[in-house]
Amino acid sequence: MSPRSAGSRGWGAARPIIFLSVLLCSAPAAQDGLLKNWFNDPFFAIADGMPGCPRPRGPLLTETEMKAESHSRAERGTSCWMAGTCKKPNAYLFDAAIASEIRARVPPYPDDSLWITVQRRWVWVDGCVADASRAAELEALLKSVPDVEHVLVNVMQGTNGKPPYRTLP
Repeated sequence: MSPRSAGSRGWGAARPIIFLSVLLCSAPAAQDGLLKNWFNDPFFAIADGMPGCPRPRGPLLTETEMKAESHSRAERGTSCWMAGTCKKPNAYLFDAAIASEIRARVPPYPDDSLWITVQRRWVWVDGCVADASRAAELEALLKSVPDVEHVLVNVMQGTNGKPPYRTLP
């Protein structure tokens, strides 16, 4: 048997193993495009009355974005405790209670489509409103929720144009 024919047979036997290796190595790269709420940040709709409103991306991240965000989240989460400005050791520990309080306080907005994200005592409102004055109303309401540190209202009037927030692909 010549070295060439032995090598050809060896390659043929290795083909399934090589194929599986390539498939397994490419799986994480393919999954990196998947968006997931890695940190379980509260993210929910409070109104869904405006069809065609672009849905916000909220706290959904790729795995690469999550890894890049992990360290800064740890720093931001503990900074209020270290500064003595919050009673829990991590600002993210307030988020579930804030989200529950928002759900209880926000009245129905049948003509709007609005989503809430809560992260480290900050509240984001993204979506579409029928009346531009809704932004100031929402900001005042959400600032009155206990333990909320900051409110960011990113809404657009109607559904035409580019939203002032990141959207789902």
